[in-house]
Amino acid sequence: MIKKENKRKSYSQRKQKILLLLEAGVTLSMTRSFNRQRFIINSLAREWKKIDRQYLYRVLNEFKYERLIEYKEGENGLVKIVLTEAGHKRVIQANIDNLTIPKPTHWDQRWHLVFFDVPEKKRRGRDALRLKLRELGFLEWQKSVFVHPYPCREQIDFIVEFFELRPFV
Repeated sequence: MIKKENKRKSYSQRKQKILLLLEAGVTLSMTRSFNRQRFIINSLAREWKKIDRQYLYRVLNEFKYERLIEYKEGENGLVKIVLTEAGHKRVIQANIDNLTIPKPTHWDQRWHLVFFDVPEKKRRGRDALRLKLRELGFLEWQKSVFVHPYPCREQIDFIVEFFELRPFV
C-alpha cells in the first residue's frame, strides 16, 4: 500500500515538473537580461534531457485532454505548445505547494505579523490562508493574527493573491 502511494506521489511530481518547464518558456520571454536568458536556457536544456521521451509524449497528451496546453501551428510549420489559463493556474498551484520561507543566517530580532479580517462569505479562503500559514511555520497569536520570526513579505503576498484575499490581509 505504501509503495503505491509513493509511486502516485512521484508521478504527480513529474507532471508538475513538466508543467513548470513549460511555464519556464513564458518566463524566458519576459526576461530582458541576456545573462538570465542564457541561464534559463541552459537549465531548461538539462532538465528536458532528464525526462523520458515516451513519458513526455504521454503526459503532453494528457495535458491536452485536460486542456492545460494547446498545440498551435506557426506559419513555418513548427508546432508550438502553449499553456492555457488552466495550465497557468495548475503551475501556480504547484508553486504554492512548494512554498517555503528561507531561514536567514542571522535573525534580525523582529517578529513579522500577518493580520487579516476576512468576511464570512470568503470563509474557504480564510481557512486555506490559516492552514497555509501554519504549514509555513507561523504561530497563531489570535484567530486572525499570525507571527513568524523571519522576513516573509513576498511569500505572504503570493499566498494572498493566490487565495484572492488582498483587501482583507
